[in-house]
Formats: sequence, C-alpha cells, structure tokens
Amino acid sequence: MSVQTLAARASLRRFLKPFVGEAVSPPPIWLMRQAGRYLPEYRATRSQAGGFLDLCYSPKLACEVTLQPIRRYGFDAAILFSDILVVPDALGQQVSFVEGEGPRLDPITDAAGLTKLDPAKTAGKFAIVWETVQRLRRDLPSETALIGFCGAPWTVATYMVGGRGSVDQAATRSLAYQQPALFGELINILIDSSVTYLSGQVKSGADVLQIFDSWAGSLPDDEFQRWVVVPTQAIVAKLRQLHPDVPIIGFPRGADVASANFVEKTQVNGLSCNTSMPLAHMARLAAETNAVVQGNLDPLLLVAGGSALEARVAETLSVMRGKRFIFNLGHGIVPQTPPEHVARLVELVRQAA
Repeated sequence: MSVQTLAARASLRRFLKPFVGEAVSPPPIWLMRQAGRYLPEYRATRSQAGGFLDLCYSPKLACEVTLQPIRRYGFDAAILFSDILVVPDALGQQVSFVEGEGPRLDPITDAAGLTKLDPAKTAGKFAIVWETVQRLRRDLPSETALIGFCGAPWTVATYMVGGRGSVDQAATRSLAYQQPALFGELINILIDSSVTYLSGQVKSGADVLQIFDSWAGSLPDDEFQRWVVVPTQAIVAKLRQLHPDVPIIGFPRGADVASANFVEKTQVNGLSCNTSMPLAHMARLAAETNAVVQGNLDPLLLVAGGSALEARVAETLSVMRGKRFIFNLGHGIVPQTPPEHVARLVELVRQAA
C-alpha cells in the first residue's frame, strides 16, 4: 500500500480522516465490543454457533455478528469479531471457554510448556479469521472502515501463563520476575505470531489495526517498559515494513501517566484511552503527541443513560473539539447495556456541531 492509498481511503471512509491529519466534527464513532451480548440478534446468532470459539472460527457467523451493530447504528467502523486468544489457540495451547466463567487454558509455567507451541502451525486457524475479514470487506458499506486486531503479547501471555483471567495477573508477573529469559521467549513467539496474524488481516482487507493490552496497567514502570512498550514497538516496526500505510492503534489500558511515553516509543498512530484517564489529559495527549486519541466514556455510564450520559458526552465533545479524536468507550460495552442507549449515544455524537 502507498500513502496515496490511505488518503484515497480516507476520502471514502471518514473514520480514517484523523489518521491523515484531519480533525473532523462530529468525530467518527465506534465502540469496543459493539458486537456482543447486549444485542438480541447477537445472542440468536451465538446460539447457532455452539461454543464461543466455534463462533470465532465460523467466517459466516463471525461476519454476521460483526455486521449487526453496523446495521443498527451505522458506526463509522466495524471491528472484526474474534478473540485475543485465537493466537495461543493457533499456536497449539489448549484453549476453551466456560459459559459464565471465561477462558480456560493449559498453563505454561516452564520450558516444557513452551515447547508445545508451534508457530509453524498457526496458518490453519489464522486463515479462518482472514476469511472472515475478506467477507467483511466485501459485505460492509464502502464508507465503513474495518478494524483488525490482536491482543498485545503481555496481555495474551497473562492468560497463557495463568490459565485464565485474573484480577492481578500475579502468576504471570511472578514468572516474568523469576524466569525472565523463559518469559522473554514466550513474548518473542507472541510478537512474531501477532505480526503474521495482523499482516494477514491487512492483506484480507483491514483498514486499521488495534493492539489490545488490557492488563498493561498491572505492571510497574520498568516492567511496563520491558513487557508492554518493547513488544508493541517490535510489532509496530515489523508491520510498518510490511504495510507502511496502515494505521495502528495501541490500547495500553491503565497506562495513564505512561501513555505519552508509550506513544513516543512505540510510534503507534492512535491511542485508545481507558475510563480512568482524565479528559484534560486525553486532550493534552491529542495536542502534544502525533497520535489520534480515542476513548474514554465509561461503559457503565452507557448502561445508566439519561441526563448523566448526555452531559458527559457533551463535555467530551467540547474538550476534544478541534483535535484528532475518535469517540469510543474506555473499555468494551457490557452485556446489560440497553441497545436504545447506544442509539442515543450515536445520535448525541452525530448531532454535535
């Protein structure tokens, strides 16, 4: 791809305009987890698939649930429906999802566990996801951007080592301290596999990529640099060699005061901001870095709706006016969100002068 290609796509898809230097009003809008359990049509489609991974590995059904919120709300971007644990699953780690409890993995705690991972075998499962991306680019409205994604190495590793999600990522933090060389090997495998995975998504039609580091905020500053910044920096650099024209958004959730350093060191094109980041700080990041800023509405405020939602949306739009900004949440939509509140949010953003 060329720079001209991005400019041409931006002339068609307003979501891309901030990435070519334009501060557009009203700002583009999409929401993390915009395809999900809060939508009755999603629940109906999910019931057809069986297990959650079955849904991720069904291009037809994954495409359908990705399109559902676009049909309802006309978001400026669709995000591929998949899961960050596709990467360890494709590498050969045993991954399953327990209804109501979340993912379960066979924990990697030593060198023997690491040897079970086989990057050479990822193409089979990655290709299924790439087919979903191809279908989406074909079926989406031409004006709708398509976001591909992966989990960042640190966050994916917390599940691979811990065997499940946790509140403090203690098992993974301990392994990184006690066996840094072993943990570094795992991170390197994830860097290379993530580049392969994301590059395939671009080749299949993704306009933008997002790297989700949901547990970045659990690390102290030196470990944050080592396991969040450096791996993301490596992924971005490798992707730039392959696809110099594709914007990359980083989401180091919980980084807050380290966000400017994250942008500077990784050279991401966009920064997704979590709910705890003050609006004023988000505005400074937009003004002082080269990154497009995205976020940071509280998902629970979207559940509440009403005057409190309307006031916060108005404040956000006012503070971010004139900046390269994409309206989004600080994390994903929660299942109890009323669909009509999402419709109202889109209306509030779209009617902004």
